[in-house]
Amino acid sequence: MATKPVVIIDPHFRTMHEIFEDTDLTRLHQLATVLWAKDAPMPLDEFTAAIPQAEAVVCADWRYGPEALKKAERLRAVLTVSGGFPRQIDYEECFGRGIRVLSAAPAFARSVAEMALAMALAVGRDIVVGDREMRRGNERWLHAGNTEAFMLYGKPVGFIGYGSIAQALHPLLMPFGVNISVYDPWLGSGYLRNRGVTPVEFDELLTTSKVIFVLAAPSHENRALLSREKLALIQPGAVLILVSRAHVVDFDALTEMVIEGRFKAAIDVFPTEPLEANHPLRSAESAILSPHKAGPTIEGCHEIGQMVVDDLEAILQGLPPQRMQNAQPELIYRYATNTIKQRK
Repeated sequence: MATKPVVIIDPHFRTMHEIFEDTDLTRLHQLATVLWAKDAPMPLDEFTAAIPQAEAVVCADWRYGPEALKKAERLRAVLTVSGGFPRQIDYEECFGRGIRVLSAAPAFARSVAEMALAMALAVGRDIVVGDREMRRGNERWLHAGNTEAFMLYGKPVGFIGYGSIAQALHPLLMPFGVNISVYDPWLGSGYLRNRGVTPVEFDELLTTSKVIFVLAAPSHENRALLSREKLALIQPGAVLILVSRAHVVDFDALTEMVIEGRFKAAIDVFPTEPLEANHPLRSAESAILSPHKAGPTIEGCHEIGQMVVDDLEAILQGLPPQRMQNAQPELIYRYATNTIKQRK
């Protein structure tokens, strides 16, 4: 009987039950000899002893040090379940040895996209504002309650970033007949046009879009991309939906402009989480605030497990992974979450 490949499963801070449904656990054990697979972090001495035989490691981050990677003689892939790429792994060694480094970020794309659409509809139609007013007994009935609301149908929409979240959101918006403009310096204009969107410069997107979705992954280049000056370009009465990372926004300026009523906003991510109890944004009546819950739905977390097992199946058969996000040499050092710098 052929010996099954060894796979280390060390998902902490996530739990096994959170990400793996029973059917996926069964598939996993059919594919490989599974080591650890517990909710607590795997002890480093046990990991060090196991890594020479492992063909794949499933983890939340690479916390095992550079020597462990050097001892990983049979390693084919590191699959992370945290939603980002490992921060402390040696990517050059991985690229040089053909070790795949994969992120489960796409597992959250549909959850975040659905939430982004819901937020756009809610803030555009003043649903939350209307609920607050009615509970206070000062609601505005019929037309009077819609003087600042607008329909999404046919409106110009802007995407800042066209990664997995944007690609999941795009088809959700199609029934509304919107025209989508995209600013994404990491993607070519031909590619974007082929996907049915219009590539535009950043300033044009901000000045022409009625609804702006901030979907870009944080990079070393886009910190506070939406600066005070850029936020001032947003047309009065427009809607800004922030569901990727607060990293890309001057949050103090955003707070001031939303409180002033310059434009509306729906926000799921913040510079400090939990948001401070006395943060002035909490008093902004025109804003919808959400405690960073767009992504980790039950279904989204289970999709992590599905993706992990699907890609493990491919990798262990000598095939390329298809479902998780693959670290690319041209981009990996540009992500803000990566603390390892490329060697000169």
